[in-house]
Amino acid sequence: MTKKEESRKTLADIILAKINEKKTEIQTEFSETKSETSSDLHPMVRKMYRGVGEVMSKYRGGKVPKAFTMIPHLNNWEEVLCITAPQNWTGAAMFEATRIFARSEEKMAQRFYNLILLPRIRDEIYEYKKLNYYMYRSMRKALFKCAAFMKGLLLPLCESGDCTLREAIIIGSVLQRNSIPVLHSSAAILKIAEMEYSGGNSIFLRIFFDKKYALPYKVIDSVVVHFLRFLQDKRQLPVLWHQALLTFVQRYKEDLSSEQKEALVPLLKKHSHYQITPEIRRELANSKCRDVEDSVAPRN
Repeated sequence: MTKKEESRKTLADIILAKINEKKTEIQTEFSETKSETSSDLHPMVRKMYRGVGEVMSKYRGGKVPKAFTMIPHLNNWEEVLCITAPQNWTGAAMFEATRIFARSEEKMAQRFYNLILLPRIRDEIYEYKKLNYYMYRSMRKALFKCAAFMKGLLLPLCESGDCTLREAIIIGSVLQRNSIPVLHSSAAILKIAEMEYSGGNSIFLRIFFDKKYALPYKVIDSVVVHFLRFLQDKRQLPVLWHQALLTFVQRYKEDLSSEQKEALVPLLKKHSHYQITPEIRRELANSKCRDVEDSVAPRN
């Protein structure tokens, strides 16, 4: 259902691009200032972290090298991380790295999730059609920093436009099994609702709806606008779209205004499913409107 089709980058491609970017940056700064920059590493340090990378490529368990645990404390941690060749790490090594960065500051964790963890997860799913046990644990551990997980992993995946249904189901199962604060979930729903439609986005929305949060009216209104955008869509929408709409109506039917319910009627006529649409109509018809609730207990 996505309109744009882009070639997917693997973790190795991203690491190589990052190294080339650093090389160009160092060469530019050196030519301009002709002085030693903070990006330059001592040859012994490079050799040490190449050795650390070899250890992590064979790591199965036990203590992690001390030099590896110190990476988040370095100013040029991204460059040092590239030297260790993350594309060659074992699943157990990726879990340990995620555990270390999940304890670091939020921006650093977000960068690690986006630069290293997300491409590795997508590579694993593409290659083996499932996730390694340690990679799955890595995602669950990454949720320790909810904001970083949403900004560095979930939202970039949705924005890419090439998220497969298999990826959405596997990553969605992590969201489903873990407790996520309503504030982070609301922000994620708001962002996904504004994106271009894809089947993966419908899966993520349905998972968030099933958590039965008391969502702010602003988020509910944005979801209604998201569905109403399909009034002008002439494509035959998949079952996933209808399922997401049904779940939304089931969970938040009494948080809709009378105007919003009336606006959904033409949408149900335009896009209907012989089993799901009658259920949506029944839910809308047999529920109260929030217009009545506003005068009793307003919600921010």
